Amino acid sequence: MDLLYAAFLGLLQGATEFLPVSSSAHLVLAEHFFHVEQAGLTFDVALHIGTLLAILVYFRKDLFLLARAFFWLDRSEEALPRRRQAFGICLATVPAVVCGLLFGDAAETIFRSPAVVACTLSIAGVFLLLADKKGSLKRDSSSITLKDAIIIGCAQALALIPGVSRSGSTMTAALFLGVNRSGSALYSFLLSAPIIFGAGIYNIPKIMSQGLDQSGLLFYATGFISAAISGYLFIAFLMRFVRTKTLAVFAYYRFALSGLVVVALVLGY
Repeated sequence: MDLLYAAFLGLLQGATEFLPVSSSAHLVLAEHFFHVEQAGLTFDVALHIGTLLAILVYFRKDLFLLARAFFWLDRSEEALPRRRQAFGICLATVPAVVCGLLFGDAAETIFRSPAVVACTLSIAGVFLLLADKKGSLKRDSSSITLKDAIIIGCAQALALIPGVSRSGSTMTAALFLGVNRSGSALYSFLLSAPIIFGAGIYNIPKIMSQGLDQSGLLFYATGFISAAISGYLFIAFLMRFVRTKTLAVFAYYRFALSGLVVVALVLGY
């Protein structure tokens, strides 16, 4: 596998991880229709760490303030909403962690087919479109309560199914709860940090048991850098986009991609 291939996979990961279009769906479709091979667990973790770095860099100020509030280093009255938000993010992480540990492998096996992905892309797209059009959009991310956080966290757990999308499911839930588009995107991205970090830590023992391929370090580094840069750029793009635009375009993209998959399957590809 050459470095250009690593850079392409990193670009794909950075784009689809943060846009509400499902990175796992694109991977399943790429494997089936274009015979794009997975580059192994170590490379997959490198890509996810790259996207985590993108989050940490782009939201460094928000994360710093949340950490200060969470650990009671900032005891001012202004820190109270941030402390609640930090606790909410921790609480919202629990459903995805529990479901991942219990059903992660099964979901990857049962739902990993182009036909299923076509269905989940469309179904999740319908909910995203409805949430974007019907949500009151009057709240910001700081108004998200612990009850809201649990609901958003349960929505995030559904992203175990390829085609649902972690960012898509969390933004959809937040929109239905009346959070505006900017607040929904911000909360979704902040919520992704502990999940991505936890998944990386969880996979480290597996990588160590398999042994690290020293000859592939440059390949891993290329994917990591590509995912970090593209992830940062797509985060910046979406945060600017949602200030003035709706998320309907991503729902329509889902419908179009789902339609193409169905046509391809009917034609025997």
